[in-house]
Amino acid sequence: MRSLLALTSALALAACSGATANPVAPQAKGQTQVAQAGDPAHPVVVELYQSQGCSSCPPADKVVNRLADRNDVIPLSFAVTYWDDLGWKDTFANPSYTARQWDYAHSAGRPVVATPQVIVNGHDAVLGSREGELNAAIARNVRKDGPAIKAEGGKVEIGAGNAAKATVWVVRYDPRTLDVAVRGGENEGVTIPHRNIVKQLVNVGTWTGKAQSFALPAAPAGLKTAVLVQNGKGGPILSAAKI
Repeated sequence: MRSLLALTSALALAACSGATANPVAPQAKGQTQVAQAGDPAHPVVVELYQSQGCSSCPPADKVVNRLADRNDVIPLSFAVTYWDDLGWKDTFANPSYTARQWDYAHSAGRPVVATPQVIVNGHDAVLGSREGELNAAIARNVRKDGPAIKAEGGKVEIGAGNAAKATVWVVRYDPRTLDVAVRGGENEGVTIPHRNIVKQLVNVGTWTGKAQSFALPAAPAGLKTAVLVQNGKGGPILSAAKI
């Protein structure tokens, strides 16, 4: 896993170059992994934090890309910014996604952020290339006690539930396979396929335990939408849905 202390580019480069990633077993051509480990009625949110500038990330991209064909998870790929000065600027990176990863780190008491890191339902942190560990984390993070989520008429309704002060996020992501030819940095000459790249992350309000409705921001063309109800910043995902 590539770690970052937010110091200097040289230190970041050394950390990135010195890490290793577990290889992903190849699949037969045309084969798609759709094994279920969770509950489609209560999908688990799988957030991959990755960068095109880090050589450990492509194996994790492949693992999380395969999750896009499962209906028991909501896989989301967040491109972070902190490798952008190491020879290649990530084409999808956004500072707000880096900030979200730091929220998770602060909440868990971790002094660093890293790629390729997967956060499962806002709780478990897993190395993204370790597919078996990721599937096990999905299975143990299924939640069935969260509020119901329903979208209608330009609004999203969060049902009543246990009293909480939770952030309601609207996430817009691209479901297509987006191939990026990297022309610099550690992955120079490599074409990286991405799926479910996050293009928009919007805080639409706070859920306090009672049934509430929130206005949905306009959806960019071609993007799919997920709604996440999350305990504070960097806390567990209480409920999630594709809408």
